[in-house]
Amino acid sequence: MRRLFPHPLMSIALFAMWMLLNETVAPGPALVGLVLAVAAGWVMTSLRPTRSRIRRPGVILRLALHVIVDIARSNLAVAQVILRPRKDRRQGFLRVQLALRDENALAALACILTATPGTAWVEYDTETGWLLLHVLDLIDEDSWISIIKQRYEQPLMEIFQ
Repeated sequence: MRRLFPHPLMSIALFAMWMLLNETVAPGPALVGLVLAVAAGWVMTSLRPTRSRIRRPGVILRLALHVIVDIARSNLAVAQVILRPRKDRRQGFLRVQLALRDENALAALACILTATPGTAWVEYDTETGWLLLHVLDLIDEDSWISIIKQRYEQPLMEIFQ
C-alpha cells in the first residue's frame, strides 16, 4: 500500500482540495483528482525531501504570530507605497548573511519572506549563506537585516537546528 501511496496524507489532502474546488462528486472529476493525488505522491518521492526533526515546537506559534502581524503590516505599507507614491522612496536589493543551513528551515524562510508583500526571495548561495532579497520600500537596510535575522532566522534555527 505504501508503494501506491508513498505520501498518503498529502494525497488525501490534494484529492479533498480537488473535490472542493470542483464542487462536485461526479465520477469524472473524482477520477482525475485521484490520478493527480497519486501522481503527486510519486513526484514527492522522487524529490526525496530531507527529514527534519522539530526541536522546539512551541516556538512555531510565536513565529507564526510574528509572520501574521508582519504580513498585515506589509500589506498596509505596500498599499501606502502604491496609493501615495513619493520620490524619496527607494526599492532595492538587500544582501543578508544567514547562519541557517537546514534545507527545510531555509524553505520556510523563503515562504515567509516571499509571502510578505513588498519582499521577494531572489537568490541564495548555499556555499556562503548569502541571501539576496528584493525589498519594495528599502528605507533602512540595517533594520531589514535585523528583522530577518532576529524575527525569522533565530526562531527557525531554534525549531530546526
